Amino acid sequence: MEFLFIIDPIAHLQPHHDTSLALMAAAHEQGHKVWFCTVNDLFVDQGYCKAWARPVTLQLDEQPFYQAGTAQRISLTQTPVVFMRKDPPVDRQYLLATYLLDRVDPERTLVVNAPHGLRAANEKMYALNFARYLPETLVTSRAQEVFTFLEIHGQAVLKPLDGKGGEGIFLLDSRDKNLKALIELSTQFEMIPVMVQRYLPEARQGDKRIIVLAGQPLGAVLRVPQADDVRGNLRVGGTAVATSITPHEAEICAHLASQLLADGLYFVGLDVIGPYLTEINLTSPTGIQEIDQLHGTHLADAVIRWAVTQRAS
Repeated sequence: MEFLFIIDPIAHLQPHHDTSLALMAAAHEQGHKVWFCTVNDLFVDQGYCKAWARPVTLQLDEQPFYQAGTAQRISLTQTPVVFMRKDPPVDRQYLLATYLLDRVDPERTLVVNAPHGLRAANEKMYALNFARYLPETLVTSRAQEVFTFLEIHGQAVLKPLDGKGGEGIFLLDSRDKNLKALIELSTQFEMIPVMVQRYLPEARQGDKRIIVLAGQPLGAVLRVPQADDVRGNLRVGGTAVATSITPHEAEICAHLASQLLADGLYFVGLDVIGPYLTEINLTSPTGIQEIDQLHGTHLADAVIRWAVTQRAS
């Protein structure tokens, strides 16, 4: 079977961290032909989505970790499985790529995640569909709304709606003399809405990333922040720690499953702090390699086997 992975430039990816590379390597090891391209390589010809893609073989423990062939013109409708794995931000380039992917026949090609789902589900806002599991949350561009929220809760975490990897996240404190400036910076002087959530003290023990495939939890990793940082993201220095999925977290996954599947969001990462769901990552969720390294699992193999089963059914 052939797999196409739409990724950021492959030379910039980290062979022992990046989930896209783990999935590509697993597909290669299972005997499938693996192609890769960037969103700039996609095009539509006569109504069908195609790409200038390169075949690739991977050995993540070697250097260089990949060997790529010459770019060829391939049809995505003739490619059984396509993984859309470009990192955020979900900007104009990203959104236009999802419109090109709309021209892939879903009866012949599985696109993970579905382009309509990627457009509809902002990684911060989508979690509001499951408010019963969220901490107190405000989305606004108005500074006074944030001040009022802080008067009630004392501390809060501010997140840009289009951020990634911990970028632009601030811990807000009602006593901070820089508070007004932080809000001005984040909202671009009340022009751009941001998400503000009640600060959860449990965050000091870690932010849990749960990998969910077709509505079912596969595994989890706890991301513990450094002592001088509020963010647990591995990209900004958080430490990966072994963990398990609690019954409450399994309940959250079960509650989300039907909506995720209806929106074509097959491969996602849930972020949980204490008992609360805080975010749903769906553009290019990561964490598989850390989970495998800590638990001796092979989650990428399971994802590829699932994709093959979907195309065979």
